[in-house]
Amino acid sequence: MKNLIKVERAKKDITQAGLAECIQVSRQTINAIEKGKFIPSTMLALKMARFFECTVEDIFILEEGD
Repeated sequence: MKNLIKVERAKKDITQAGLAECIQVSRQTINAIEKGKFIPSTMLALKMARFFECTVEDIFILEEGD
């Protein structure tokens, strides 16, 4: 699954650590999600979408074969 978290963070000028603090996860979790090493739970994906003021589909893209 592809994601646009890094792009959305840049738009809001927030670091991985800053985002992690806002949605109550570790910076390492944000890093792993950005790199595609960890797929977030539905709850975490919804928290991120709410933070970025968009839909889950705007930041997480399901690619063929996923």
